[in-house]
Amino acid sequence: MFSIKDKVAIITGASGVLGGSLAKSFVEAGAKVVALGRNQETLDARVKELTDLGGDAFAVEASVMDIKSLENASKKIIEKYGKIDILLNIAGGNIPTATLSPDQSFFDMNIEGWDEVTNLNINGTVYPSFVFGKVMAEQGSGSIVNISSMAAYSAITRVAGYSAAKSAITNFTQWLASDLALKFGDKIRVNAVAPGFFIGDQNRAILLNPDGSLTDRSKKVMAKTPMQRFGEVEELNGAVQFLCSDAASFITGALLPVDGGFSAFSGV
Repeated sequence: MFSIKDKVAIITGASGVLGGSLAKSFVEAGAKVVALGRNQETLDARVKELTDLGGDAFAVEASVMDIKSLENASKKIIEKYGKIDILLNIAGGNIPTATLSPDQSFFDMNIEGWDEVTNLNINGTVYPSFVFGKVMAEQGSGSIVNISSMAAYSAITRVAGYSAAKSAITNFTQWLASDLALKFGDKIRVNAVAPGFFIGDQNRAILLNPDGSLTDRSKKVMAKTPMQRFGEVEELNGAVQFLCSDAASFITGALLPVDGGFSAFSGV
C-alpha cells in the first residue's frame, strides 16, 4: 500500500539537504529518482551517491525558474523512463536579503530580496508543476508534493516574503489539486507538507548561537513546540512517501504538518 517501487520521481532542489534526504529515501524505497537542479556537477555527485546505494538515478540540469529548460528536461526524462509519476517541488527556501533584522520594520525591507524569495518559492513551484504536471495529465495519473511552512499557518516575524510565498504555495496546492481532479480524474493528486523547525544552512545562524546553544528566537520556537526539539530532516521522508503512495489515494489538496505539534499548540 505504501510502495513507490518503480515510480519515476522528479526531485527539484535535489542537491540540497532536504532534496538529498528525500532522494536517498526514495531510491531505497525502489523509486527511480530524477535529480533536477541548476548545477550539473553537484547533481552528478548526488546521483553517484544514489547509484552507490544501488538506486536508479538520473541527473537533469534545469532551472525551476525557466519554463524552456524545464520542457527540455521533461523530454529527456520521458526519453529515458517513458513516464513521470511523482514531482517533489523541493527547490525554494528563504534568503538572507529577504530577512529583516530584529530591529527592522516592514518599511526597511529589501524589495529586491522580497522579489527574489517570492519568485523562487512561488514560480519555483508553479513552473515545474505546469511542465511536469502536463505529462501527468496526459498519462491520467501522478502525484505532486509541494513544500509549505509553519509561516503559512500564522505570522512569523522577520520573514515577510518567505511567509507570503509559502502561504501562496498552500493555496496553489489546493487550487491545483481541485483543478486536476475535476478535469483529469482522481488519479492525479497534489498535496503539500508543512515542515516545522529544522536546523539547516539557511537558518542555522538564526536558531543557534556559535556555541550551539539556543538563540532567543529558538527559545520562542521551543516554547510553542510540544515535542520540545527541532526536527531531523529524515523525519519528512515518510510523510512525503505516504502522500506519493497508493495509501493516500483519496488525499488531495491536503497540507500535512510535520512540526512536533507547533501548529496545534497555542503556547498556553
